[in-house]
Amino acid sequence: MDYIDRDYRLRHRQEDLIHFRVAVRETDLDIGIRKERFNQGLVSLVERLVAEYRDQLEKYINTDPAFLKSLIPHDIMTDAPAIAAGMADAARAAGVGPMAAVAGAISEAVGQKLLKHSRDVIVENGGDIFLRTRRIRNIGIFAGKSPLSHRIALEVQPDDTPVGICTSSGTVGHSLSFGCADAVVIVSPSAPLADAVATAAGNLIHSRDDLEKAVNFALSIQGIKGAVALKDDKLAAMGRIKLVPV
Repeated sequence: MDYIDRDYRLRHRQEDLIHFRVAVRETDLDIGIRKERFNQGLVSLVERLVAEYRDQLEKYINTDPAFLKSLIPHDIMTDAPAIAAGMADAARAAGVGPMAAVAGAISEAVGQKLLKHSRDVIVENGGDIFLRTRRIRNIGIFAGKSPLSHRIALEVQPDDTPVGICTSSGTVGHSLSFGCADAVVIVSPSAPLADAVATAAGNLIHSRDDLEKAVNFALSIQGIKGAVALKDDKLAAMGRIKLVPV
């Protein structure tokens, strides 16, 4: 699996928003909010939030190491922090380990806090997005070396947000995948669930013939609104989504 620099962010930034980056250890967020709502205090707020969520997870993992390593659903302790509980619930629905939901969980947790400061919020965490918007937005699909990469986008209507749009790949990035999809994109009101299901669906894809099976699996899970899977020059899509050319 190749590691790809995050220059894809520059292609898909929204012109009416101001974007800023917050990186805390392994967590690297690209955040977009309304330009008139931006101030340096929001950067500091996000830094504190990310550090707090990471600390909660790291302290919990110290008491429950299997939470970090499990590749199947895991029963958490009764005193687990809310972010860990949400990850575990999402992972159980998808049939994967709880860490499969971590990027989506952090994106959503940060995004929900930012809604108090901006009517439009995008939080992207390694391809896993929390979005609330008051205008139609196109979210481009990055699929590595696929000829469809950067060629299509999801059109998102304001009434369908807040929403999670999460991507898993077996050919791009450093996240664990047992498949070889160029991209699997899942849409759900829950970003942790979208993240976990993207991983589970991606695990099913070993050739272009598996794309339809993967999106059917994703839509069988309660709470999933749409799925797109890409391998080479072929894609499969299902659910309440609209694909548009870029």
